[in-house]
Amino acid sequence: MKDKFHYQCTDCGTNYSGEKVLYLCPACRKLNLPDRPPKGILKTVYDYSSVRLYYPGKDLFPELQNDHFLPLLPLKGMDHWPNLRIGNTPLYRLNRPETEFEIYLKDDSQNPTFSFKDRASALVSAWAGENGISTIIAASTGNAGSSLAGICAAQGQRSFIFVPAKAPLAKLTQIVMYGATIIPVNGTYDTAFDMSVKATELFGLYNRNTAFNPLTIEGKKTVSYEIFSQLNEQVPDRVFVPTGDGVILAGVYRGFEDLLMLGIIDRMPVIVAVQSAGSPNMVNNLNAPDFTITPSDTIADSISVDVPKNFNMCAQFLDKYQGEHVIVSDEEILQASVLVSRNAGIFPEPAAAAAYAGLLKMAEKGRIPSGSKNIVLLTGCGLKDLKSVQPKIQLPEPVEPDINSLERIFRSVNKNLS
Repeated sequence: MKDKFHYQCTDCGTNYSGEKVLYLCPACRKLNLPDRPPKGILKTVYDYSSVRLYYPGKDLFPELQNDHFLPLLPLKGMDHWPNLRIGNTPLYRLNRPETEFEIYLKDDSQNPTFSFKDRASALVSAWAGENGISTIIAASTGNAGSSLAGICAAQGQRSFIFVPAKAPLAKLTQIVMYGATIIPVNGTYDTAFDMSVKATELFGLYNRNTAFNPLTIEGKKTVSYEIFSQLNEQVPDRVFVPTGDGVILAGVYRGFEDLLMLGIIDRMPVIVAVQSAGSPNMVNNLNAPDFTITPSDTIADSISVDVPKNFNMCAQFLDKYQGEHVIVSDEEILQASVLVSRNAGIFPEPAAAAAYAGLLKMAEKGRIPSGSKNIVLLTGCGLKDLKSVQPKIQLPEPVEPDINSLERIFRSVNKNLS
């Protein structure tokens, strides 16, 4: 498996060996400025002709699936893959008779730590295991940190997690329960990110950060393989992706791009970047002459980012494959969370609900064709952030345990239903 892949800088195009730890392009990294998306993000590139030759005369996709897509992953084998059920999450058809298009919910809240981030953490952890690395560091608004902490706990690895001190309590609790060393930071995610990078440089620790460690994108791209498989090897028309740093967005593109380059599919689905109006720094800067920051203030903490670290790669993908984007308000996110919960029985966290809010907004504007297949990525569980949905719920006062109370309750319910 030596040299099965290499890294390529998305800015200068320089190629680097995939045999050693490398985060950003060494040349472009020197050009980086504070408060600007970093240059030098690395893309993992495979020899697709060799992959095709490895399966001569066979139905390629099923063969890749049987081999856990190993030829398209930066691993030598699966020996160090976590002994947890990661990925292979359900894809549910949402029955909405009033719509003229199909809606599917990809429920990644069913990963071990209840978020999409387990896909990236699993691959980073497995690569670390193959290379004798026992300690991993990361910055996170909560989900990536709890994910890395949980995966490392299962792997017997040690983890250090930098988080904004104001991250949701449930996510901080997860990190501590998994036994990680948690380092709360007075500041934003961007502050925690910078501190984790400094710790990496000072102490030589292996860093999992998204849009820093190129392997995180490779872990996340597996969702595209699953969507294609679960649609009976059909390409969806649109995939709605909650977007902050842009690494999930890039991962979805990378997965479908692999299938496109191998000739398994003949078109790229339209990938839709969905951002909160309280943190629109990816979408607002796509065609701007200079990068400007809107200070983040949104209930969707998992996609709350001042400087999207993967901005340059995402801008390239969205331009090359004619991707789309939409911005939704916090109120629209909350309403989408309620609708998914009550219509599908899945309780998404705000960042995940943002993707569904994006679909609803585009549908309202007539931007979703009749008969099309639309995937909504639900990237995290609502139990991770109960505080955000409190304005949408009201718990009734307790009643006395007697027959009169019971009759009053059901009379009231029947009246409301009539």
